[in-house]
Amino acid sequence: MGELLCGTSSWSEKSWVGPFYPEGTAPGDFLTHYATQFPAVEADVTYYRIPSPSMVAGWRRKTPPGFRLAAKFPRSIVHGGDGPRPDPAVVLEPRRTREETARFLEVMASLGGRRGPLVLQFPYFNRQVFSSAAPFLARLDAYLGELPAGFRYAVEVRNRAWRAEPLLEILRRHRAALVLVELSYLPHPADLAARIDCVTTDFLYARLIGDRKAVERKTKTFDRIVLDRSESLGRWAALLHDMRQRVPRTYVFANNHYAGHGPATVRDLLRLLAT
Repeated sequence: MGELLCGTSSWSEKSWVGPFYPEGTAPGDFLTHYATQFPAVEADVTYYRIPSPSMVAGWRRKTPPGFRLAAKFPRSIVHGGDGPRPDPAVVLEPRRTREETARFLEVMASLGGRRGPLVLQFPYFNRQVFSSAAPFLARLDAYLGELPAGFRYAVEVRNRAWRAEPLLEILRRHRAALVLVELSYLPHPADLAARIDCVTTDFLYARLIGDRKAVERKTKTFDRIVLDRSESLGRWAALLHDMRQRVPRTYVFANNHYAGHGPATVRDLLRLLAT
């Protein structure tokens, strides 16, 4: 069975001081301690801006060899700007995104062996953005085709009907992973895997995101579990047990909004996978 790298979506949550980070831990030391607990993390900050070379150098300095840091492509590329509605004139459009893509990849390359997959996390696209899957898939195919081969890529699509064979064919051709994601408005990944073959390359990438509104109705801090997600976690464990036998490496990241406290969710999942 392949290597399993589990962690959380970001490491910067201040309410983790006490339940996860030792009391008194300064924010600048969070990642150093985090890397003693989990072997991988997903950087959310890169979605909002391209990190500076000094920031990425700090990530590398604070983590040991063998640690993996996955990162999201900037919002400007996958969403098309800062507005609430995605801009179809910008999303993956080569003339509008090529320079920013190059800058993002250049700075992420400096992570060296600590670099995990780079994730294209797309929002839900309504018909005013893309009239159907076809124009989006054509643009995705072209964009992936221009990306350099020295990186590994994962693609998260949130339009339910688009997660079908035409998308899978594109991902297989470019050796990109289909992100298995749990969101409140999408079927559980176990249900998706019962319908399509979700393995599109030689690694898996899973994200336990959950229902932001449900968690935030119960808490504004993320220092403890506030939702019982044991049934869903059990389904994740069974799915990952089966799928991991087909690939050499699996990445799994849990968000605070899955159950209230990302580190506890990771540990609960790891216990299930160990049984």
